[in-house]
Amino acid sequence: MGKIISVANQKGGVGKTTTSVNLSASLAAMEYKVLLVDADPQANASSGLGINPDELEKSAYECFLGQVDVHECVIQADTPNLYVLPTRIDLVGAEVELVNQQNREYYISRALEPVRDEYDFIIIDCSPSLGLITVNALTASDSVIIPIQSEYFALEGLGKLLNTIRIVQTRLNPKLTIEGLLITMYDSRLRLARQVVEDVRSHFKRLVFDTLVYRNTKLAEAPSYGKSIIMYDATCPGAINYLNLASEILKRNKITRN
Repeated sequence: MGKIISVANQKGGVGKTTTSVNLSASLAAMEYKVLLVDADPQANASSGLGINPDELEKSAYECFLGQVDVHECVIQADTPNLYVLPTRIDLVGAEVELVNQQNREYYISRALEPVRDEYDFIIIDCSPSLGLITVNALTASDSVIIPIQSEYFALEGLGKLLNTIRIVQTRLNPKLTIEGLLITMYDSRLRLARQVVEDVRSHFKRLVFDTLVYRNTKLAEAPSYGKSIIMYDATCPGAINYLNLASEILKRNKITRN
């Protein structure tokens, strides 16, 4: 059974989509079969892997609402072993459509159940909000990765996210754990960045990944070419950072290739 990991933080611009796409691609490069689920109406994870949301006949929107089977929506990415459940802007309406439904927090969980045994990992890229779709993603997940940028106000809003996670754990999904906090956009030349890392590690201890994701031009360029960093430049520092993160997650979960 595949492990489902959400990448979540309601704060925008912290590297959620960059992490979702490139962690997925890194695990795929290590020969694990991965499904990347785009649960953000902005569809940046989809377009970042060369999928045009405007050309989709079926997407995560129809899948989450139970209108189509997940198998009908999954697309194979250019990266070997990597598959995508893409989305489009319609997903923004799903929260309104679900709000009066019974068991409204379990729609993503039900949608992914038919493919859970088909993948080693399912990574969900969440939107920058704590709305119903994000709660659905957390309810469907085994764990959550929280990206935090190494800048001023890095921890702003983190309390709200942790409180939401606690509520989900208590009421909806007791098996949900925090996979780890990931420091992103790190620049070792900046004293503030070093201070943020020190503060986060001091406060959250072993919950913080050892891996740091450094600021990297290639990481920023890759989505404009519709490629993961692994396919764009597998030797650049950004690619090495995400390969290290993938290795750390495998090690934490004691997952090895048979």
